[in-house]
Amino acid sequence: MAAEEEKPIQEVLSLPILLADRVVKSAQDAQSFKPENAKLAAQVTELSHHLRSAARLATSSTAVYDRPIRRVSVDLTKSLDRALTIARKCRRKKTNVLHHVLSITAAADFLKVSAVLDSSLADIKWVLSIFNQNSDINLSLPPIAATDPILAWVWPYIAALHMGQPEAANELATLTHGSNERNKKIIVEENGIPPLLKMLKESRNLEAQIAAATALCNLADDRSRVRTIAEALGVQIVSKLLPEAHMRVQVTLVNLVAKMSEMDSDVREDFGRENITRPLVALLGVDVDLDEFKESANPKKPVNSIHSLVEINKEMTKKSIHSYDSSNSLEGSGKRRKEKERESESPEVKSSLKLSCANALRKLARGSLSNSKKITETKALLVLAKTIETESGDLKTNCLMVVMELAAVAESNYDLKRAAFKPTSTAAKVVLDQLLRVINEDYQNPAFVVPAIKTIGCLASMFAAKEKRIVESLVSNLGHKNLEIGGEAAKALGKFVCEDNYNRKEHTQAIIEFNGVPKLMSLLKGNDRGSLHLHELVLLCNLAINAGNSKALEQARALSVVEGSARYVVSQNPELRELFAKAIHQLTIYQAGGVVHTTHRHV
Repeated sequence: MAAEEEKPIQEVLSLPILLADRVVKSAQDAQSFKPENAKLAAQVTELSHHLRSAARLATSSTAVYDRPIRRVSVDLTKSLDRALTIARKCRRKKTNVLHHVLSITAAADFLKVSAVLDSSLADIKWVLSIFNQNSDINLSLPPIAATDPILAWVWPYIAALHMGQPEAANELATLTHGSNERNKKIIVEENGIPPLLKMLKESRNLEAQIAAATALCNLADDRSRVRTIAEALGVQIVSKLLPEAHMRVQVTLVNLVAKMSEMDSDVREDFGRENITRPLVALLGVDVDLDEFKESANPKKPVNSIHSLVEINKEMTKKSIHSYDSSNSLEGSGKRRKEKERESESPEVKSSLKLSCANALRKLARGSLSNSKKITETKALLVLAKTIETESGDLKTNCLMVVMELAAVAESNYDLKRAAFKPTSTAAKVVLDQLLRVINEDYQNPAFVVPAIKTIGCLASMFAAKEKRIVESLVSNLGHKNLEIGGEAAKALGKFVCEDNYNRKEHTQAIIEFNGVPKLMSLLKGNDRGSLHLHELVLLCNLAINAGNSKALEQARALSVVEGSARYVVSQNPELRELFAKAIHQLTIYQAGGVVHTTHRHV
């Protein structure tokens, strides 16, 4: 079948047409079984007629869906080959007894061949019927689909897509809904993705666009299918269509971007190269007033200006003018129409679009330096900060997760960290203010607090020693009743006092000053998180190294805790051997009665 796919459809059909002519000629020349051969010739003549109709159909347009024609032609060729073999056996008249015996077998063969030809005739008629634009979509079951009935649905729907019938997209969206992997696999194998993308791109029917986008979104739950969508130029089509599409279409398109980006890192980078982040940020911040964030510090420096986002919004509004009103030549009236369209949408659709945009930005930023740079260059941080301040629920959570993903990438890239999270920039300041507000005011909601704490931990090296309010907020969460929050606070504080942090000693003193040691020891005693409190122990070791003479550590019996856990932790995490050894050494020096030379015995 793969070799057949490489041949032009005209060449594929030429062989069965030639075979049909030969069968008819051989049947007409038969000297025995003349009634059977006459019936055979009639069947094959009708088959030949329909084959020629298929050939004319295939050559009438380059966009014709030829998968079912190719599939039927393979079985049809085999049937005609059998018919030709039996017809040629009848060219000589049978006279003797042996020939009489063989004729009984030949009669049975005629019956078998006739049945096969009837099936092939039914197949080719069915295939031709699905290309009839003047009738409803044919969902009858042809013989060729008897062993795989889903083909009887998939082929007509895909053919209807090629012919621009919008209801077909809706039917494919239904077939791909849920976890029916078989349906999804067949649709992709039968080349259903290109016509879905074509309808998404070219259709002026809103419902058809939504259905096509939904079907593609349903298919994008597998990496191989995501690659197929990308190879069919899906990334470029979606990126170009997104700013111009109707809001309801945008919701599904953005969900498609998120799913594809999550499934395949290469596709995620492809979306970044198409600058998909710009319209996503603009859509997320369409209702955000950024005037209060205008900076006066360095007006010549574009990185400290909010005008990039404003310009994106203007650009998107301009592009959207002619989306569904191509006859409208006046920009003013087109803009008013787009604004009216937005106003007429339900609050649920508007909220869903923002939620989807935040989720897509999160997936695009995850682990991607280039995408993270593009996102922060659009001043997304200002939009995210304002949204975190004013919104609640899943939208607030997703925005916090976007900031967290950006910070996670920036943690390992100094240039991005300085450009996006420079402490003196407005963006960094407002984001930090919102993160601290979440930690201090939304402390009962782990969905908000955990990403906020993780973000601050990723940016620990950026904070000056005088930023004690950050350390104070994290320390207060060491004693949180939710142990997940306590553990994340310990992990974040560990980055403030680790060897790589220039201000580690000052941060250590701040943690001790805010009564962090007793809270840390209480967290270590909790058993709900298992026997290994890795991040808490790492924090304790770093506190010991930076302030081994602390009375708080001595009173908390930090030495016995570190020594007691060293052997097991180091056996599971050999890279921590030196850290534990240094901590024990420092504590032993300052602990009353400590003996320095016994330090390494415990590790």
